[in-house]
Amino acid sequence: MAKAKENPNYKVIAENRRARYDYAIEDDLECGIILGGSEVKSLRVNSANIAESYAMVENGELWLVNSYIAPYEQAKTFGHDEKRRRKLLVSKKELSRLWSETQRKGMTLVPLVLYFNHRGMAKLKIGIAKGKKNHDKRETEAKRDWARQKQRLLKDHG
Repeated sequence: MAKAKENPNYKVIAENRRARYDYAIEDDLECGIILGGSEVKSLRVNSANIAESYAMVENGELWLVNSYIAPYEQAKTFGHDEKRRRKLLVSKKELSRLWSETQRKGMTLVPLVLYFNHRGMAKLKIGIAKGKKNHDKRETEAKRDWARQKQRLLKDHG
């Protein structure tokens, strides 16, 4: 988080915290997102949700599906549709890599974080992920609980 302290423009808007629990993230990628004016203003006041959304490659383009950006109150006539599909911007090389990864069994593109970068541009970090089974989730939970307990023990006796 040193990045956030250094630069006043860097700001996390929405985070999909459940993604790391439900999926095993193999790789991640930063991509741009095409937004309208009222969408950007709405994001500036932190009103977005990417928890139920996903990304997909369709007709040679990368799309963010089912993401929610709240309507901007001051933009009455030139508003936006909250749940519309939004185009994501990646290079052709990255796009072909993402397409080939999703063709493998069980792989999907999961949005991880929506944020403004150091230049003030809205960016989305997507992860190439494989869905976890229930026993994998239990294992992750057990590791997390043990790490918490270890920290408590060290704090109490240290």
